[in-house]
Amino acid sequence: MKSILTLTLALTFVMTSFANGADKISVLIVDGQNNHRNWPNTTKIMKKSLEDSGLFTVDVARTRPKGADPDFKPEFSKYMVVLSNYNGAMWPEETQKTFIDYVKGGGGLAVVHAADNAFGKWAEYNEMIGLGGWGGRNEKSGPYVYWKKGEGFVRDPSKGRGGGHGPQHPFQITTHDSDHPITKGLPSLWMHEKDELYQQLRGPAKNMKVLATAHAAKDKRGTDRNEPMIMVISYGKGRVFHTPMGHGDYSMKCSGYITVLQRGVEWAATGKVTQKVPSDFPSADKPTQRAIDADKLPDPVKPTASKK
Repeated sequence: MKSILTLTLALTFVMTSFANGADKISVLIVDGQNNHRNWPNTTKIMKKSLEDSGLFTVDVARTRPKGADPDFKPEFSKYMVVLSNYNGAMWPEETQKTFIDYVKGGGGLAVVHAADNAFGKWAEYNEMIGLGGWGGRNEKSGPYVYWKKGEGFVRDPSKGRGGGHGPQHPFQITTHDSDHPITKGLPSLWMHEKDELYQQLRGPAKNMKVLATAHAAKDKRGTDRNEPMIMVISYGKGRVFHTPMGHGDYSMKCSGYITVLQRGVEWAATGKVTQKVPSDFPSADKPTQRAIDADKLPDPVKPTASKK
């Protein structure tokens, strides 16, 4: 209880400073391990996309490249929102506890793509993200959640693994909640650039709302269901934004993805969205990309001798 109170006070100080115009929204990206080898580039693209909005400052906390990292102990309370691009070894127990206290105490969390594959056996993390895939997840992890015409959102407790996808392809996003700050003003249908369309995600799905879905077509080895693509979750006093989109550099350069990321991170930090829908937002049948060359962007973390 004392640690949560301390973190809450620290977060209150950060939020008050932001409200008084002293700072931009402070973001900490966590990365370092991921089964997606392009994670250094996706981190760079997200950092640039957030900073280009003019609303955010972004730091990166990176684990050692393989195995458990006992020295990985970020100061989460210095930031208004943590953005996870991490899928690897379990964090130290102290870091796990600090992270739980941070989100419960009101810290924001944003989870993208393979970060929802992480920590399959960590109950608190699974509750934070609502739904996840792989990592040993199955019916014991919670139900599948999807949208079905005539029934709305379904919580399906059927047996089976959590997580799957067919070949990468562009796919259409359907907005189900046009009143939420993240999706307000977005078109009801828009085309996302080539990506892995995650399906069969399952988890506790507590205090979770699905804002948008995509149809996993049978001809793409899909479930023939409308799978969650934009979700928000409440965890204690914290707000969580979760999107399983964002596999490749090309996926993250989609102007629709960038817009949703910027809005989702702002909402997770403040509960509001001040950003307008950009003029290059995708149409219902055609994705649009922004010219970002991740290979030319600087690495946001300098290597240190301790990270071997």
